[in-house]
Amino acid sequence: MDYLLMAILGALALGVNILGPASNRVFPVYFRDGEIVNPEFSYPFRKNIIPSWLAGLLAFIVPFIFIMLMQIRLKSLNDVNTATMGLIFSLLSTTVFQVFIKWLIGGLRPYFFSVCKPNINVTNVGTGQGFYGLMFDRSICTGDKKEIDYALETMPSGHSAIAFSGLLYCSLYLNGKLKIFANYRPQYWKFVLFFAPILGAVLMAGSLTLDYYHHWYDILAGSIIGIIFAFGSYRFQYASIWDYRFNHIPLPRLEADLGFDYHLDHLENSLSGSRKGRWNDDRHIYGAPFDAIETLSTLQRSL
Repeated sequence: MDYLLMAILGALALGVNILGPASNRVFPVYFRDGEIVNPEFSYPFRKNIIPSWLAGLLAFIVPFIFIMLMQIRLKSLNDVNTATMGLIFSLLSTTVFQVFIKWLIGGLRPYFFSVCKPNINVTNVGTGQGFYGLMFDRSICTGDKKEIDYALETMPSGHSAIAFSGLLYCSLYLNGKLKIFANYRPQYWKFVLFFAPILGAVLMAGSLTLDYYHHWYDILAGSIIGIIFAFGSYRFQYASIWDYRFNHIPLPRLEADLGFDYHLDHLENSLSGSRKGRWNDDRHIYGAPFDAIETLSTLQRSL
């Protein structure tokens, strides 16, 4: 069922992406005195610094490489499947989410007027729609239709969304396996490694202001979407996000007789990539931070 739904969502996202923008936005070009209204839509049109295909590839391949490298120590097909499927869930869900918003809401990219090439001058001011006839729609554009369609789909930033959905997921996976934020203070390189994918996502998102493909608020919206799905997908696959005792453990499938038991007697620390702080020495890991403490308290009260 998961694979069927993934195929349907992938086809749906592709189909919506091919469609032109659903909304017919109106925009001003000149004030009544002939001054240009929105110079922020007048930046030059240029190629992406990071093309869309490369952003998607990096968002998948970088986390996948770390997942496979971790298996040098873990040697767990279950963990590979759990982590990879979670990554795909994050990327696919983010893509569908942001594609629909682009299609239904969109907006003008910073270079919109450069590809629109509006057939209007100051003498046409007052012949449009709205108050004083200052508003026009894409019918005044003389540029390439596909470029205009793309320039009308700025909100949210797909690059930012996909970057954070994949690379933040990578950081969460590294934290779970290497116990970076755990019950001991690890080496500094682990701390740096945790934030390295996040830096990559920030740089990918920030590059969109350099090539004039997005406004800062598009980037912010896309980043938030990616962050939400990265956290959601990781928790969907693993027993916790921040609780260091459980955030490396894949959750059992729906077909399993029982769900995951958060009792400390059944802690599976064999799937941790860390050897410090009593990990992988068959002893209990104590402490109950964040989202597992309430579960443990409930279990203890029921005993």
